[in-house]
Amino acid sequence: MTPVEMLLIVCPLIFLASFIDSIAGGGGLISIPAYLLTGIPTHMAFGSNKLSASAGTAFATLRFYRHGKIHLRGALISAALALAGAALGARLNLLIDAAVLKKIMLVIVPAVAVFVLIRGRNGKSRPQQLEGRPLDLVCALAGFVIGMYDGLVGPGTGSFLIVAYTAAAGYDHVTASGNAKVVNLASNLASLAVFIASGQVLYWLALPAAACGILGGWTGSKLAIQKGRRMIQAVLILVMLGIIVKLAVDVLLSN
Repeated sequence: MTPVEMLLIVCPLIFLASFIDSIAGGGGLISIPAYLLTGIPTHMAFGSNKLSASAGTAFATLRFYRHGKIHLRGALISAALALAGAALGARLNLLIDAAVLKKIMLVIVPAVAVFVLIRGRNGKSRPQQLEGRPLDLVCALAGFVIGMYDGLVGPGTGSFLIVAYTAAAGYDHVTASGNAKVVNLASNLASLAVFIASGQVLYWLALPAAACGILGGWTGSKLAIQKGRRMIQAVLILVMLGIIVKLAVDVLLSN
């Protein structure tokens, strides 16, 4: 495959992945396969993806922040605990059969998707936003537990954060999405540093893709802020369905 062909495959898909991710998370379901389609080594695909994902998430985070749609204290607490949780999750991943984990998630993810769908259809109001130490505790738990999930299994970390923030912390959907971006950005940058140090980033491909990721993240975050709850819930359901399909395929392939 020529470099031009690789760029033509990766760049539009990274735009789409970043667009979706900036609204409801789950962009990795599109972006990682996009890089793998080019035939580059798996580790280099993951490293290159972290570069373009970090760029798109950074600009989406900036837009949310500029519009006052990030609760910075809660987001930073979640981000710090998510990094610790992800480290623990990665270690547990080495001890627990990944196929078993994915089978468990095939039960959990549909349940979460149904929960989001029912709340959306019923127009159920979110709980009153917590304050002070209770809010700090929920943000810490959400960050640690979902960060551990990220280290264990992976897909949809931002989506699960949005669900946790709205259902437990009482954030509105736009603020929940904004806070999730901060956590995703911290995680992406930490991973990117490791991949760069290991020489696993294909810059001539990842940098143009990063530009597309920035455009997708900027556009998607604008729509999320403008359209609010309905837009985020609709994309969230689509992402959940994508996660279910991916997990099911992984389980079938592992048997």
